[in-house]
Amino acid sequence: MIRTAILGASGYVGGELLRLLVAHPELTPAKLFGDSKAGQPLGAVHPHLALAYPDAVVERFGDDSLDGVDLVFAALPHGHSQRLAATILDRGIPFVDLGADFRLDDAATYERWYGHAHEAPELLDRFVYGIPELNRDAIGKATAVSAAGCYATAAILALKPLVDAGLVKLESLIVNAASGVSGAGREAKEATGFCTVTESFSAYGLINHRHTAEMEMALKGTVLFTPHLVPMSRGILATCYGEAAGPGDPLEALRSAYSAEPFVHVIADPPATKWVSGSNAVQVTARRDERTGRIIALSAIDNLGKGAAGQMIQCANLMLGLEETAGLPRVGVYP
Repeated sequence: MIRTAILGASGYVGGELLRLLVAHPELTPAKLFGDSKAGQPLGAVHPHLALAYPDAVVERFGDDSLDGVDLVFAALPHGHSQRLAATILDRGIPFVDLGADFRLDDAATYERWYGHAHEAPELLDRFVYGIPELNRDAIGKATAVSAAGCYATAAILALKPLVDAGLVKLESLIVNAASGVSGAGREAKEATGFCTVTESFSAYGLINHRHTAEMEMALKGTVLFTPHLVPMSRGILATCYGEAAGPGDPLEALRSAYSAEPFVHVIADPPATKWVSGSNAVQVTARRDERTGRIIALSAIDNLGKGAAGQMIQCANLMLGLEETAGLPRVGVYP
């Protein structure tokens, strides 16, 4: 078995990694780190995992924490991976990071969107951007992967085939996406508390949401992105638009691009987040609107699945030469 360490095991993504790894034939969680819950039994931190990991305890990360570890998953708050990456990479341990720290390909772009200088710019070119449907070969050869953001994953998978086929103008891309509250993390905040969120629908991060940078990097275009918070636990629905650039059927472009993809389901009807809940699946569709001269594309993912933990495992499977689909459900939990 491949002994796996999880940094940030006490958060929602850490819990989802652990849930998915129960069914993985090769990866076994060996060390679980989470400073805020250090010393607590995993069953107290994640009660839904108690039967699967009856003896597991959350630890505090230290100098010798990676002894005997074959793979590292990091699901840490923004900025933390910059301080730990060199330690992990110097030991030659395959590393999949979910933080935004190494997603962008240059330090100047990072500073523009995140408001401060990158602490380890010399490591940026060591990481491959982690969307397997875009970078499968590079991920398979990598020792370090920065898994894409949840909103970015949904938008890029909806739009990239249309961009590649020349169906949309690169300067006209608009993404409106709504996410469940788990995307904000486990820490209690007034903005994501029950009384704030329930029976409400709100936009946030106007003009400057950080996932915009990933979208523009992958799509090579200009993106106006507006995220929204919707009163559900998990899921993302992205509705994406672009001015039509030429003839062609956008739905057929999606079908052609994703015909061999194990986790992408191209459908004729608009997708729903419930259909992919609990899975690593993506459902996408697209239409041409002759009246307005625009193309619309939609995608649905689970923000904790394909948008986070599922994509991390998919990347790790490729990096380690395992079956890409190992341990990853392709069907959602319904109802």
